Amino acid sequence: MRHPPFTPIIENLPETVPFVGPEAIERRTGIATRARIGANESGFGPSPNVVAALRDAAPHVWTYPDPENHDLRAALAAHLGIESDEIAVGEGIDGLMGLLVRLFIAPGDVVVTSLGAYPTFNYHVAGMGGDLRLVPYWNIHEDPQALADMARQTHARMVYLANPDNPMGSFWPAADIERFADAVPQTCLIVLDEAYLETAPPDAMAIDTSRPNLLRLRTFSKAYGLAGMRCGYAIGNRRLTGAFNRIRNHFGVSKLAQVAALAALADQAHLQWAISAIATARTRISQIARDNGLAPLPSATNFVTIDCGRDAAYATNLLEALGRLGIFIRKPAAPGLDQHIRISAAPDAELDILAEGLPFALRSIQGAV
Repeated sequence: MRHPPFTPIIENLPETVPFVGPEAIERRTGIATRARIGANESGFGPSPNVVAALRDAAPHVWTYPDPENHDLRAALAAHLGIESDEIAVGEGIDGLMGLLVRLFIAPGDVVVTSLGAYPTFNYHVAGMGGDLRLVPYWNIHEDPQALADMARQTHARMVYLANPDNPMGSFWPAADIERFADAVPQTCLIVLDEAYLETAPPDAMAIDTSRPNLLRLRTFSKAYGLAGMRCGYAIGNRRLTGAFNRIRNHFGVSKLAQVAALAALADQAHLQWAISAIATARTRISQIARDNGLAPLPSATNFVTIDCGRDAAYATNLLEALGRLGIFIRKPAAPGLDQHIRISAAPDAELDILAEGLPFALRSIQGAV
C-alpha cells in the first residue's frame, strides 16, 4: 500500500517526546504521584492576582487572542527598559526555540551546544536536519569558552548556552557571558536561555539589544509559576525579534496565557516571595541530601542537582526507587553528568514526602549495582 511520503529528514527521525511526564508514569505504573518534584515547575503557584485575572477573563475565551501580543510586549518592554519591538512572545521557550531553528537552520548547518544540555533544543535542530556538535561540560558547568571555540572552528550558524544551566543548576556571572558573546562570530546566532534567571544571583549580563547576533530567551514557567500556560519571550534587536513574524503561529499564545503573564508581571511582590520560598526549599533539599550521604551541588535555579556518589546505573536505580514511592524526580542523561539526580524546589508538604522516602529508596537499592 502506498502512503503520502514524509520529507527525507522526517522519514529518518524517530517518534519521540523529549520528556516523560509524571502523568505518563502514572498511566504506565498505576502509582499515583505524591511529590511532583521533577519538572522544575513552581509548586508555590502563581500570584493570586493571576488566578483572579484568569477567572475574570474566562467568559471571553470565545474570542481569539491578540495576535500581536501587544499589551504583554508593552508591559515587558517597560519592565526591561527596552522597546516593545525588541521582544517576541511565544509558546514558552520551547516554542521559541522551534521557530529560531526554522528561521536560521537549513539541512546540514552546524549548531553547537553542550553534551547534556536542554534536550528539546536538540529535538528542534534534528527536526530541521541541523548538524549538532556537542561540547562536554567542564566539571559541573557548561563551558562558554569551548562553545565559542567550537562555533568558530565549525563556522556554526547557531550556538546554545543556558545560564543558569539545566540540568546542573550552575551559573556564570556577567563577565564570563560577555566574554563568550564577544568570542562568537557575529554570523553565528547566540541562543542564551535564561529560563531560570529570576532565581539566579543578581549578576546577569546587561541587556544590549544592539548586539546583532544575540537572542535571550526567558519564560513565565519557572519563578512566575505559569508552566501550564506556555508563555515565554525573546529579547534582541529588531531584526531578530521581527523575524518571528515571518513564520510564527500568530494565535499561538492563547488569550488566557497573555492575561496570566500580564498579571504575573505586574505582581513583582509575589515574584519576590516565590524566589525566597524557592531559596528556602533549595536549602532544605540540600540538607535532605546530606542527611542521606549524598552531595548537593550549588544551585542558581529552582532545583538542586545531587551527586549520588556512584555511577549512572546507581542514580537511575535511585530515581526508579523513588518513583515506586510516588516521588517524581528526573536526572541528567549524558555521560559525565548521569551520576546525578535532580530535585525541584517545592513546598514543605512535598519535601516531607522526599525526606521520608529517600532513606527507604536508598536502602532498597543497596547491592543492586
